[in-house]
Amino acid sequence: MSLTRRRTAAALLALPLALSATPAFAHGGGPRPRTLHIAGDSTAAQKYADAAPETGWGMALPFFLGHGLTVANHAMNGRSSKSFIDEGRLTALLDGVRPGDLVLIQFGHNDEKTEDPARGTDPYTTYQEYLRQYVKGARARRAEPVLITPVERRRFAEDGTAKPTHGEYPSAMRALASEDRVALIDMQAISLARWQELGPDGTEAYFNWLEPGESPNYPDGRQDNTHFRPEGAIEVARMTARALLDRRVLAPRDLRRLDAEVPAERITWPQA
Repeated sequence: MSLTRRRTAAALLALPLALSATPAFAHGGGPRPRTLHIAGDSTAAQKYADAAPETGWGMALPFFLGHGLTVANHAMNGRSSKSFIDEGRLTALLDGVRPGDLVLIQFGHNDEKTEDPARGTDPYTTYQEYLRQYVKGARARRAEPVLITPVERRRFAEDGTAKPTHGEYPSAMRALASEDRVALIDMQAISLARWQELGPDGTEAYFNWLEPGESPNYPDGRQDNTHFRPEGAIEVARMTARALLDRRVLAPRDLRRLDAEVPAERITWPQA
């Protein structure tokens, strides 16, 4: 091969890397904001006025992101890694993904419902197989996938010890992240430790516990140990943002307010 042909071949081989390092530009000519696309379940999803004060952590994540980062929250109530794909939601999410974006992938709560053939998966077989589709889809679009183990429920033993509730699903996701070299946020472990710090009484205000008459949407009250009130969603979003920084998925300039108070009143619920 001639020197010229070798140089041409080398340039072509380097082209994908060069393109991936080049910032995308919006129609106005400036750099296009990077987007964090969320694939997940009800713990992350957008909530509407008829569900308030229930709040998904994806609603609070923008409070901690700096200029040039936006959130596209595709998380949906009741979905598993399987049903999200079967309903075409992953295809719709990936249609909006651009080079340099992040795809945050948090499933587990509904994968555990193995009695439901539409949602249930097995941790070390079908769960991992479905998660790989998210990873491959993101990478095919030169975006970075980030696996997030499912955030823990509020569950305590009689002695006040915070109890894990997700069985083998977090371990299966950790194994997949290691095998396929995917960035991992171990939110199951992070949130379990946080709930232990707060204890049974301290965590109650983070979850959707309501007295009768406290909210017109729940006239008889509510004792929900899975879904969050604004305070809990803000805390989980803050922990997610910190973990993205710790894993060097995002840089310090990409984040803000990590140590600042974010009032619960900042959360709003649009009409459905």
